[in-house]
Amino acid sequence: MRLALAGTRSDTVRVALTGLAAGLATLAYLAALTVIAIPTVNGGGRVSPQYRPALIAEAGLRPGVVIVLVLLTVPVLALAGQCALLGAPSRDRRLSAIRLAGASPGQAVAIAATETGLASVLGMIVGVGAYFGGRALLHRPDADGRLPLPTDVLPPVWWIVLVCVGIPVLAMLFAILQLRRVAVTPFGVVRRTRTRAPLPWSGVLIAVGLVITGSVMPLERQLEDESRNSGVLLVVLFVGLACATVGVVAGTGWISYATGWLMHRFGRRPAALLAARRLMADPWNGSRTLAALLACLVFGGGAAGVRSSFATQFAADQESYERSNPESGIIELRDTDFYFGAFNLINVAIALGLVIAAGGLIVAVAESIVSRRRAHAALVATGVPRSTLAKAMLWQSLVPAAAGIVVALAVGAALSQSLFGDEVVQDGFTLAVPVPYGDLVLLGAGAVAAVLAVVGVGLLFLRASTALEELRV
Repeated sequence: MRLALAGTRSDTVRVALTGLAAGLATLAYLAALTVIAIPTVNGGGRVSPQYRPALIAEAGLRPGVVIVLVLLTVPVLALAGQCALLGAPSRDRRLSAIRLAGASPGQAVAIAATETGLASVLGMIVGVGAYFGGRALLHRPDADGRLPLPTDVLPPVWWIVLVCVGIPVLAMLFAILQLRRVAVTPFGVVRRTRTRAPLPWSGVLIAVGLVITGSVMPLERQLEDESRNSGVLLVVLFVGLACATVGVVAGTGWISYATGWLMHRFGRRPAALLAARRLMADPWNGSRTLAALLACLVFGGGAAGVRSSFATQFAADQESYERSNPESGIIELRDTDFYFGAFNLINVAIALGLVIAAGGLIVAVAESIVSRRRAHAALVATGVPRSTLAKAMLWQSLVPAAAGIVVALAVGAALSQSLFGDEVVQDGFTLAVPVPYGDLVLLGAGAVAAVLAVVGVGLLFLRASTALEELRV
Protein backbone atom coordinates (compact mmCIF):
# COMPACT_ATOMS: atom_id res chain seq x y z
CA MET A 1 0.00 0.00 0.00
CA ARG A 2 2.88 2.39 0.73
CA LEU A 3 4.34 1.73 -2.72
CA ALA A 4 0.93 2.25 -4.32
CA LEU A 5 0.36 5.62 -2.66
CA ALA A 6 3.94 6.69 -3.42
CA GLY A 7 3.19 6.63 -7.17
CA THR A 8 1.39 9.16 -9.33
CA ARG A 9 -2.12 10.49 -8.97
CA SER A 10 -3.35 7.61 -11.11
CA ASP A 11 -2.18 5.17 -8.43
CA THR A 12 -3.99 7.15 -5.75
CA VAL A 13 -7.16 7.25 -7.87
CA ARG A 14 -6.93 3.48 -8.36
CA VAL A 15 -6.73 2.87 -4.60
CA ALA A 16 -9.56 5.35 -3.93
CA LEU A 17 -11.87 3.80 -6.55
CA THR A 18 -11.18 0.31 -5.23
CA GLY A 19 -11.99 1.43 -1.68
CA LEU A 20 -15.16 3.18 -2.85
CA ALA A 21 -16.36 0.05 -4.65
CA ALA A 22 -15.66 -2.12 -1.61
CA GLY A 23 -17.52 0.31 0.65
CA LEU A 24 -20.58 0.33 -1.63
CA ALA A 25 -20.58 -3.47 -1.87
CA THR A 26 -20.34 -3.76 1.93
CA LEU A 27 -23.32 -1.43 2.36
CA ALA A 28 -25.40 -3.37 -0.18
CA TYR A 29 -24.64 -6.78 1.35
CA LEU A 30 -25.29 -5.61 4.91
CA ALA A 31 -28.57 -4.03 3.81
CA ALA A 32 -29.59 -7.28 2.11
CA LEU A 33 -28.72 -9.30 5.23
CA THR A 34 -30.74 -6.86 7.34
CA VAL A 35 -33.81 -7.41 5.15
CA ILE A 36 -33.32 -11.18 5.42
CA ALA A 37 -33.12 -10.93 9.22
CA ILE A 38 -36.48 -9.12 9.56
CA PRO A 39 -38.76 -11.20 11.82
CA THR A 40 -42.32 -11.88 10.66
CA VAL A 41 -44.52 -10.78 13.55
CA ASN A 42 -47.87 -11.87 12.14
CA GLY A 43 -47.13 -15.46 11.18
CA GLY A 44 -50.48 -16.14 9.51
CA GLY A 45 -50.42 -13.05 7.32
CA ARG A 46 -46.64 -13.12 6.84
CA VAL A 47 -46.50 -9.43 7.67
CA SER A 48 -44.25 -7.31 9.91
CA PRO A 49 -46.50 -4.34 10.76
CA GLN A 50 -43.74 -2.33 12.47
CA TYR A 51 -42.58 -1.02 9.06
CA ARG A 52 -44.28 1.51 6.80
CA PRO A 53 -43.08 0.39 3.31
CA ALA A 54 -44.90 -2.71 2.11
CA LEU A 55 -41.75 -3.90 0.32
CA ILE A 56 -40.18 -4.77 3.67
CA ALA A 57 -43.35 -5.21 5.72
CA GLU A 58 -44.66 -8.10 3.60
CA ALA A 59 -42.53 -11.25 3.76
CA GLY A 60 -43.44 -12.25 0.21
CA LEU A 61 -41.94 -9.08 -1.24
CA ARG A 62 -38.67 -9.09 0.70
CA PRO A 63 -36.86 -11.63 -1.56
CA GLY A 64 -37.22 -9.17 -4.43
CA VAL A 65 -35.56 -6.44 -2.36
CA VAL A 66 -32.74 -8.82 -1.43
CA ILE A 67 -32.20 -9.87 -5.05
CA VAL A 68 -32.02 -6.23 -6.22
CA LEU A 69 -29.48 -5.37 -3.50
CA VAL A 70 -27.31 -8.40 -4.33
CA LEU A 71 -27.46 -7.70 -8.07
CA LEU A 72 -26.28 -4.15 -7.40
CA THR A 73 -23.04 -5.56 -6.02
CA VAL A 74 -22.15 -7.24 -9.34
CA PRO A 75 -21.13 -3.99 -11.13
CA VAL A 76 -19.61 -2.72 -7.88
CA LEU A 77 -17.30 -5.74 -7.51
CA ALA A 78 -16.52 -5.61 -11.23
CA LEU A 79 -15.45 -1.99 -10.74
CA ALA A 80 -13.16 -3.03 -7.88
CA GLY A 81 -11.55 -5.71 -10.02
CA GLN A 82 -11.32 -3.43 -13.05
CA CYS A 83 -9.35 -0.90 -11.00
CA ALA A 84 -6.50 -3.42 -10.78
CA LEU A 85 -5.92 -2.85 -14.52
CA LEU A 86 -5.52 0.91 -14.23
CA GLY A 87 -1.97 0.65 -15.55
CA ALA A 88 -0.29 3.92 -14.72
CA PRO A 89 3.31 4.07 -15.98
CA SER A 90 4.71 4.32 -12.45
CA ARG A 91 2.83 1.17 -11.42
CA ASP A 92 4.15 -0.72 -14.44
CA ARG A 93 7.70 0.37 -13.62
CA ARG A 94 7.24 -0.62 -9.98
CA LEU A 95 6.04 -4.12 -10.88
CA SER A 96 8.83 -4.50 -13.44
CA ALA A 97 11.42 -3.45 -10.85
CA ILE A 98 10.03 -6.08 -8.47
CA ARG A 99 10.43 -8.70 -11.22
CA LEU A 100 13.95 -7.47 -11.97
CA ALA A 101 14.80 -7.88 -8.27
CA GLY A 102 13.92 -11.58 -8.49
CA ALA A 103 10.16 -11.88 -7.94
CA SER A 104 8.27 -14.51 -9.91
CA PRO A 105 5.39 -13.56 -12.23
CA GLY A 106 2.94 -15.01 -9.72
CA GLN A 107 4.42 -12.93 -6.91
CA ALA A 108 4.14 -9.75 -8.99
CA VAL A 109 0.46 -10.45 -9.67
CA ALA A 110 -0.02 -11.32 -5.99
CA ILE A 111 1.40 -7.92 -5.01
CA ALA A 112 -1.05 -6.13 -7.34
CA ALA A 113 -3.94 -8.25 -6.03
CA THR A 114 -2.91 -7.61 -2.42
CA GLU A 115 -2.93 -3.89 -3.15
CA THR A 116 -6.55 -4.30 -4.28
CA GLY A 117 -7.34 -6.33 -1.16
CA LEU A 118 -5.85 -3.76 1.23
CA ALA A 119 -7.69 -0.92 -0.48
CA SER A 120 -10.88 -3.01 -0.20
CA VAL A 121 -10.26 -3.47 3.52
CA LEU A 122 -10.15 0.31 3.96
CA GLY A 123 -13.35 0.69 1.93
CA MET A 124 -15.00 -2.14 3.87
CA ILE A 125 -14.24 -0.38 7.17
CA VAL A 126 -15.80 2.83 5.84
CA GLY A 127 -18.83 0.86 4.59
CA VAL A 128 -19.37 -0.80 7.96
CA GLY A 129 -19.09 2.57 9.68
CA ALA A 130 -21.63 4.07 7.26
CA TYR A 131 -23.98 1.12 7.88
CA PHE A 132 -23.99 1.49 11.67
CA GLY A 133 -24.04 5.29 11.43
CA GLY A 134 -26.97 5.13 9.03
CA ARG A 135 -28.87 2.85 11.42
CA ALA A 136 -28.66 5.52 14.13
CA LEU A 137 -29.49 8.45 11.83
CA LEU A 138 -32.39 6.79 9.99
CA HIS A 139 -34.10 5.28 13.05
CA ARG A 140 -37.09 7.63 12.95
CA PRO A 141 -40.39 5.97 13.99
CA ASP A 142 -43.60 7.86 13.17
CA ALA A 143 -46.48 8.63 15.54
CA ASP A 144 -47.71 5.03 15.26
CA GLY A 145 -44.27 3.63 16.04
CA ARG A 146 -43.70 2.33 12.50
CA LEU A 147 -40.25 2.62 10.90
CA PRO A 148 -39.33 3.64 7.34
CA LEU A 149 -36.41 1.15 7.31
CA PRO A 150 -35.52 -1.97 9.32
CA THR A 151 -33.20 -0.06 11.65
CA ASP A 152 -34.39 -2.11 14.62
CA VAL A 153 -32.98 -5.36 13.16
CA LEU A 154 -29.34 -6.42 13.19
CA PRO A 155 -28.08 -9.46 11.24
CA PRO A 156 -26.25 -12.20 13.18
CA VAL A 157 -22.69 -11.26 14.03
CA TRP A 158 -21.19 -14.09 11.98
CA TRP A 159 -23.06 -12.81 8.90
CA ILE A 160 -21.45 -9.39 9.36
CA VAL A 161 -18.03 -10.99 9.86
CA LEU A 162 -18.54 -13.04 6.69
CA VAL A 163 -19.25 -9.88 4.69
CA CYS A 164 -16.27 -8.04 6.19
CA VAL A 165 -13.94 -10.90 5.23
CA GLY A 166 -15.61 -11.80 1.96
CA ILE A 167 -15.60 -8.35 0.32
CA PRO A 168 -11.77 -7.98 0.24
CA VAL A 169 -11.40 -11.63 -0.82
CA LEU A 170 -13.89 -11.20 -3.67
CA ALA A 171 -12.17 -7.98 -4.78
CA MET A 172 -8.81 -9.78 -4.84
CA LEU A 173 -10.30 -12.65 -6.85
CA PHE A 174 -11.77 -10.20 -9.36
CA ALA A 175 -8.37 -8.49 -9.60
CA ILE A 176 -6.57 -11.80 -10.22
CA LEU A 177 -9.20 -12.65 -12.85
CA GLN A 178 -8.61 -9.34 -14.60
CA LEU A 179 -4.81 -9.77 -14.44
CA ARG A 180 -4.75 -13.30 -15.85
CA ARG A 181 -3.90 -11.98 -19.34
CA VAL A 182 -1.22 -9.58 -18.04
CA ALA A 183 2.46 -10.58 -18.17
CA VAL A 184 4.74 -8.71 -15.74
CA THR A 185 8.31 -8.96 -17.07
CA PRO A 186 11.55 -7.33 -15.86
CA PHE A 187 11.40 -5.11 -18.97
CA GLY A 188 7.82 -3.95 -18.73
CA VAL A 189 4.17 -4.96 -18.39
CA VAL A 190 2.50 -6.43 -21.46
CA ARG A 191 -1.07 -7.54 -22.11
CA ARG A 192 -1.37 -10.93 -23.75
CA THR A 193 -4.08 -11.46 -26.35
CA ARG A 194 -5.42 -14.63 -27.88
CA THR A 195 -4.58 -15.37 -31.48
CA ARG A 196 -7.54 -17.52 -32.50
CA ALA A 197 -10.88 -16.06 -33.48
CA PRO A 198 -13.79 -16.58 -31.05
CA LEU A 199 -16.58 -19.00 -31.87
CA PRO A 200 -20.31 -18.23 -31.43
CA TRP A 201 -20.72 -20.90 -28.74
CA SER A 202 -22.19 -18.30 -26.40
CA GLY A 203 -25.45 -18.54 -28.32
CA VAL A 204 -25.82 -22.08 -26.96
CA LEU A 205 -25.55 -20.72 -23.40
CA ILE A 206 -28.25 -18.14 -24.12
CA ALA A 207 -30.55 -20.84 -25.55
CA VAL A 208 -29.93 -23.09 -22.54
CA GLY A 209 -30.72 -20.20 -20.19
CA LEU A 210 -34.00 -19.49 -21.99
CA VAL A 211 -35.01 -23.17 -21.88
CA ILE A 212 -34.19 -23.49 -18.16
CA THR A 213 -36.06 -20.29 -17.33
CA GLY A 214 -39.05 -21.45 -19.36
CA SER A 215 -39.20 -24.66 -17.30
CA VAL A 216 -39.74 -22.82 -13.99
CA MET A 217 -43.53 -22.45 -14.28
CA PRO A 218 -44.17 -26.02 -15.50
CA LEU A 219 -41.91 -27.27 -12.72
CA GLU A 220 -43.89 -25.27 -10.18
CA ARG A 221 -47.10 -26.94 -11.32
CA GLN A 222 -45.50 -30.38 -11.05
CA LEU A 223 -44.18 -29.91 -7.51
CA GLU A 224 -46.81 -30.18 -4.80
CA ASP A 225 -44.91 -29.53 -1.57
CA GLU A 226 -44.75 -25.74 -1.34
CA SER A 227 -42.25 -25.86 1.50
CA ARG A 228 -39.69 -27.33 -0.88
CA ASN A 229 -40.87 -25.54 -3.99
CA SER A 230 -39.35 -22.15 -3.33
CA GLY A 231 -35.77 -23.33 -2.86
CA VAL A 232 -35.78 -25.61 -5.92
CA LEU A 233 -37.47 -23.03 -8.14
CA LEU A 234 -35.10 -20.26 -7.06
CA VAL A 235 -32.08 -22.44 -7.86
CA VAL A 236 -33.49 -23.32 -11.31
CA LEU A 237 -34.32 -19.68 -12.01
CA PHE A 238 -30.86 -18.54 -10.90
CA VAL A 239 -29.14 -21.13 -13.12
CA GLY A 240 -31.21 -20.05 -16.12
CA LEU A 241 -30.52 -16.36 -15.58
CA ALA A 242 -26.81 -17.04 -14.99
CA CYS A 243 -26.47 -19.08 -18.21
CA ALA A 244 -28.20 -16.41 -20.29
CA THR A 245 -26.18 -13.56 -18.74
CA VAL A 246 -22.85 -15.35 -19.15
CA GLY A 247 -23.81 -16.12 -22.75
CA VAL A 248 -24.51 -12.44 -23.46
CA VAL A 249 -21.23 -11.29 -21.88
CA ALA A 250 -19.15 -13.99 -23.57
CA GLY A 251 -20.90 -13.36 -26.88
CA THR A 252 -19.46 -9.86 -26.99
CA GLY A 253 -16.13 -11.40 -28.04
CA TRP A 254 -17.66 -12.97 -31.13
CA ILE A 255 -19.64 -9.76 -31.85
CA SER A 256 -16.45 -7.69 -31.61
CA TYR A 257 -14.58 -9.97 -34.00
CA ALA A 258 -17.48 -10.11 -36.48
CA THR A 259 -18.00 -6.34 -36.52
CA GLY A 260 -14.24 -5.81 -36.76
CA TRP A 261 -14.08 -8.12 -39.78
CA LEU A 262 -16.96 -6.27 -41.46
CA MET A 263 -15.39 -2.87 -40.77
CA HIS A 264 -12.06 -4.12 -42.13
CA ARG A 265 -13.73 -5.54 -45.21
CA PHE A 266 -15.90 -2.54 -46.09
CA GLY A 267 -14.30 0.37 -44.20
CA ARG A 268 -12.42 3.03 -46.14
CA ARG A 269 -11.46 5.66 -43.58
CA PRO A 270 -8.30 5.33 -41.44
CA ALA A 271 -10.18 5.52 -38.12
CA ALA A 272 -12.53 2.68 -39.07
CA LEU A 273 -9.64 0.52 -40.29
CA LEU A 274 -7.63 1.11 -37.12
CA ALA A 275 -10.65 0.22 -34.96
CA ALA A 276 -11.33 -2.87 -37.06
CA ARG A 277 -7.80 -4.24 -36.63
CA ARG A 278 -7.91 -3.64 -32.88
CA LEU A 279 -11.28 -5.37 -32.55
CA MET A 280 -9.99 -8.38 -34.47
CA ALA A 281 -6.70 -8.46 -32.55
CA ASP A 282 -8.38 -8.47 -29.11
CA PRO A 283 -12.10 -9.23 -29.53
CA TRP A 284 -12.44 -10.32 -25.88
CA ASN A 285 -11.75 -6.77 -24.68
CA GLY A 286 -15.48 -6.01 -24.99
CA SER A 287 -16.39 -9.00 -22.83
CA ARG A 288 -14.03 -7.81 -20.12
CA THR A 289 -14.99 -4.15 -20.12
CA LEU A 290 -18.73 -4.43 -20.82
CA ALA A 291 -19.52 -7.37 -18.53
CA ALA A 292 -21.14 -5.41 -15.69
CA LEU A 293 -23.00 -3.06 -18.07
CA LEU A 294 -24.48 -5.93 -20.10
CA ALA A 295 -25.44 -7.86 -16.96
CA CYS A 296 -27.41 -4.82 -15.75
CA LEU A 297 -29.12 -4.53 -19.12
CA VAL A 298 -30.16 -8.21 -19.11
CA PHE A 299 -31.75 -7.63 -15.72
CA GLY A 300 -33.30 -4.35 -16.93
CA GLY A 301 -34.79 -5.96 -20.04
CA GLY A 302 -36.18 -8.78 -17.91
CA ALA A 303 -37.70 -6.30 -15.42
CA ALA A 304 -39.36 -4.40 -18.28
CA GLY A 305 -40.82 -7.65 -19.59
CA VAL A 306 -42.09 -8.69 -16.16
CA ARG A 307 -43.71 -5.27 -15.74
CA SER A 308 -45.48 -5.72 -19.07
CA SER A 309 -46.67 -9.21 -17.99
CA PHE A 310 -48.05 -7.85 -14.71
CA ALA A 311 -49.81 -4.99 -16.49
CA THR A 312 -51.41 -7.42 -18.96
CA GLN A 313 -52.50 -9.74 -16.14
CA PHE A 314 -54.10 -6.83 -14.25
CA ALA A 315 -55.89 -5.69 -17.40
CA ALA A 316 -57.15 -9.24 -18.06
CA ASP A 317 -58.44 -9.62 -14.48
CA GLN A 318 -60.16 -6.24 -14.67
CA GLU A 319 -61.80 -7.04 -18.01
CA SER A 320 -62.91 -10.46 -16.77
CA TYR A 321 -64.51 -8.90 -13.70
CA GLU A 322 -66.30 -6.26 -15.73
CA ARG A 323 -67.66 -8.88 -18.13
CA SER A 324 -68.99 -11.07 -15.32
CA ASN A 325 -70.35 -8.12 -13.29
CA PRO A 326 -71.64 -5.57 -15.82
CA GLU A 327 -74.04 -4.00 -13.32
CA SER A 328 -71.35 -3.15 -10.74
CA GLY A 329 -69.82 -0.35 -12.78
CA ILE A 330 -66.10 0.41 -12.89
CA ILE A 331 -64.38 -0.94 -9.78
CA GLU A 332 -60.59 -1.22 -9.47
CA LEU A 333 -59.76 -4.75 -8.30
CA ARG A 334 -56.20 -3.97 -7.21
CA ASP A 335 -54.05 -1.10 -6.07
CA THR A 336 -51.76 -1.32 -9.10
CA ASP A 337 -49.81 1.74 -7.95
CA PHE A 338 -48.23 -0.41 -5.24
CA TYR A 339 -46.93 -2.99 -7.72
CA PHE A 340 -45.76 -0.44 -10.26
CA GLY A 341 -44.15 1.56 -7.46
CA ALA A 342 -42.08 -1.53 -6.69
CA PHE A 343 -41.07 -1.75 -10.36
CA ASN A 344 -40.07 1.91 -10.25
CA LEU A 345 -37.74 1.14 -7.35
CA ILE A 346 -36.24 -1.69 -9.40
CA ASN A 347 -35.69 0.75 -12.27
CA VAL A 348 -33.87 3.10 -9.89
CA ALA A 349 -31.65 0.20 -8.81
CA ILE A 350 -30.94 -0.67 -12.46
CA ALA A 351 -30.05 2.95 -13.21
CA LEU A 352 -27.69 2.99 -10.23
CA GLY A 353 -26.11 -0.24 -11.46
CA LEU A 354 -25.59 1.29 -14.91
CA VAL A 355 -23.88 4.31 -13.35
CA ILE A 356 -21.55 2.06 -11.36
CA ALA A 357 -20.86 -0.07 -14.44
CA ALA A 358 -20.05 3.10 -16.37
CA GLY A 359 -17.48 3.92 -13.68
CA GLY A 360 -15.81 0.58 -14.31
CA LEU A 361 -15.94 1.26 -18.05
CA ILE A 362 -14.12 4.58 -17.54
CA VAL A 363 -11.34 2.73 -15.74
CA ALA A 364 -11.12 0.17 -18.56
CA VAL A 365 -11.01 2.80 -21.33
CA ALA A 366 -8.38 4.84 -19.48
CA GLU A 367 -6.28 1.72 -18.91
CA SER A 368 -6.58 0.77 -22.58
CA ILE A 369 -5.30 4.19 -23.66
CA VAL A 370 -2.43 4.26 -21.18
CA SER A 371 -1.32 0.68 -21.91
CA ARG A 372 -1.11 1.49 -25.65
CA ARG A 373 0.74 4.77 -25.12
CA ARG A 374 3.86 3.61 -26.99
CA ALA A 375 1.85 2.44 -30.01
CA HIS A 376 -0.19 5.67 -29.99
CA ALA A 377 2.98 7.77 -29.81
CA ALA A 378 4.46 5.81 -32.73
CA LEU A 379 1.34 6.45 -34.83
CA VAL A 380 1.46 10.17 -34.05
CA ALA A 381 5.18 10.24 -34.89
CA THR A 382 4.45 8.75 -38.31
CA GLY A 383 1.86 11.44 -39.07
CA VAL A 384 -1.47 10.03 -37.85
CA PRO A 385 -3.56 12.92 -36.43
CA ARG A 386 -4.76 12.61 -32.86
CA SER A 387 -8.31 13.20 -34.10
CA THR A 388 -8.04 9.99 -36.15
CA LEU A 389 -6.93 8.06 -33.07
CA ALA A 390 -9.86 9.53 -31.13
CA LYS A 391 -12.33 8.46 -33.83
CA ALA A 392 -10.79 4.99 -33.91
CA MET A 393 -11.28 4.66 -30.16
CA LEU A 394 -14.88 5.81 -30.53
CA TRP A 395 -15.54 3.16 -33.18
CA GLN A 396 -13.75 0.51 -31.17
CA SER A 397 -15.82 1.21 -28.04
CA LEU A 398 -19.20 2.01 -29.53
CA VAL A 399 -19.66 -0.71 -32.17
CA PRO A 400 -19.38 -3.80 -29.92
CA ALA A 401 -21.15 -1.95 -27.09
CA ALA A 402 -24.16 -1.08 -29.27
CA ALA A 403 -24.47 -4.64 -30.57
CA GLY A 404 -24.04 -6.09 -27.07
CA ILE A 405 -26.67 -3.69 -25.67
CA VAL A 406 -29.24 -4.83 -28.26
CA VAL A 407 -28.52 -8.50 -27.54
CA ALA A 408 -28.64 -8.00 -23.76
CA LEU A 409 -32.02 -6.22 -23.87
CA ALA A 410 -33.45 -8.80 -26.27
CA VAL A 411 -32.29 -11.68 -24.06
CA GLY A 412 -33.71 -9.99 -20.95
CA ALA A 413 -37.11 -9.51 -22.60
CA ALA A 414 -37.02 -13.10 -23.91
CA LEU A 415 -36.25 -14.39 -20.40
CA SER A 416 -39.34 -12.69 -18.99
CA GLN A 417 -41.54 -14.10 -21.77
CA SER A 418 -40.14 -17.60 -21.32
CA LEU A 419 -40.87 -17.31 -17.60
CA PHE A 420 -44.40 -15.83 -17.71
CA GLY A 421 -45.45 -16.59 -21.28
CA ASP A 422 -46.42 -14.25 -24.11
CA GLU A 423 -50.17 -14.23 -23.44
CA VAL A 424 -52.66 -14.16 -20.57
CA VAL A 425 -55.58 -16.58 -20.86
CA GLN A 426 -58.89 -15.79 -19.13
CA ASP A 427 -62.37 -17.29 -19.38
CA GLY A 428 -63.56 -16.43 -22.85
CA PHE A 429 -60.68 -14.27 -24.09
CA THR A 430 -56.90 -14.04 -24.38
CA LEU A 431 -54.65 -11.00 -24.13
CA ALA A 432 -51.20 -10.92 -25.72
CA VAL A 433 -48.38 -9.58 -23.56
CA PRO A 434 -46.89 -6.66 -25.52
CA VAL A 435 -43.15 -6.32 -25.90
CA PRO A 436 -42.14 -3.22 -23.88
CA TYR A 437 -40.37 -1.49 -26.76
CA GLY A 438 -40.56 1.91 -25.09
CA ASP A 439 -38.80 0.77 -21.91
CA LEU A 440 -36.22 -1.22 -23.89
CA VAL A 441 -35.42 1.73 -26.16
CA LEU A 442 -35.08 4.00 -23.11
CA LEU A 443 -32.69 1.55 -21.43
CA GLY A 444 -30.68 1.10 -24.62
CA ALA A 445 -30.44 4.85 -25.24
CA GLY A 446 -29.28 5.41 -21.67
CA ALA A 447 -26.62 2.71 -22.00
CA VAL A 448 -25.35 4.10 -25.34
CA ALA A 449 -25.23 7.59 -23.84
CA ALA A 450 -23.24 6.21 -20.91
CA VAL A 451 -20.76 4.56 -23.29
CA LEU A 452 -20.36 7.79 -25.27
CA ALA A 453 -19.78 9.76 -22.08
CA VAL A 454 -17.25 7.19 -20.91
CA VAL A 455 -15.33 7.38 -24.20
CA GLY A 456 -15.37 11.17 -23.98
CA VAL A 457 -13.84 11.04 -20.51
CA GLY A 458 -11.30 8.43 -21.63
CA LEU A 459 -10.15 10.60 -24.52
CA LEU A 460 -8.90 13.13 -21.99
CA PHE A 461 -6.02 10.70 -21.41
CA LEU A 462 -5.20 10.51 -25.13
CA ARG A 463 -3.07 13.66 -25.49
CA ALA A 464 -0.82 12.76 -22.57
CA SER A 465 -0.48 9.19 -23.87
CA THR A 466 0.51 10.31 -27.39
CA ALA A 467 3.40 12.53 -26.34
CA LEU A 468 6.48 11.67 -28.38
CA GLU A 469 8.47 11.22 -25.18
CA GLU A 470 6.53 7.97 -24.67
CA LEU A 471 8.64 6.42 -27.44
CA ARG A 472 11.65 6.51 -25.11
CA VAL A 473 9.84 5.02 -22.07
